[in-house]
Order: sequence, then structure tokens, then C-alpha cells
Amino acid sequence: MSFADSVKGCMQKSFTLQGRASRSEYWFFVLFVNLLWFGLMFIGMTLGAPLSMATILLFPAGFCVACRRMHDLGKSGWWLLIAIIPLIGALIILFWFVSEGEDVANDYGEVPTNTIE
Repeated sequence: MSFADSVKGCMQKSFTLQGRASRSEYWFFVLFVNLLWFGLMFIGMTLGAPLSMATILLFPAGFCVACRRMHDLGKSGWWLLIAIIPLIGALIILFWFVSEGEDVANDYGEVPTNTIE
């Protein structure tokens, strides 16, 4: 999945918790959010509004793609709460997010494809 397809797909499914997200879809979206965040940080160093507004607008899409990424691993989105555990929780989440998803259909849907529907 290309960078543009990943961002477009995540923005189209900003409020969708059903389905699965591949590793490329998730990590390309994370890259997009970080590039946007750093760009706004440098452009608006004197203004706090653009950065905080972007964070508020992109949070639902980021949360939903993280849930869909967990679904690709065959896990419920509720497992994201493990991040509450300092350091260890974040490391577990990172390990899961870089792991390969299930290569067969699971309870959360079919295997993610490299195309946007």
C-alpha cells in the first residue's frame, strides 16, 4: 500500500473500528501524522492553535487505525489499554504493531489488501 493510499484510507475510515489495518497502512499513517505535526510545530511556533487543532482532528483516525491494526493481529482493540502500564505496555504495543498480521481471515474481517475500496 502506498503512502497516499494509506493516508487516504485512514482518513476515510476515521471513525471505523471494524475491519483490519495492515502494517503498511498503520505505519504510513503514523509517518503522515508525525510529518504533519512537526511541520505545524515549526510553522506555528508562536501559535498553539494549529498544532493542538491538528492533534484533536487526527486523534480519532489514529485511535481507529490502531484498533484495526490490533484486529489484524487477531486481538481486540481493548488490548490497547495495556499501554497504561509504564514502559512495558508501550513496548508490548510496539512489538504488536511491528508484527506481521494473521494471513487468513479472522473474527475481524478478511486479510487487508493493498487497494483502497
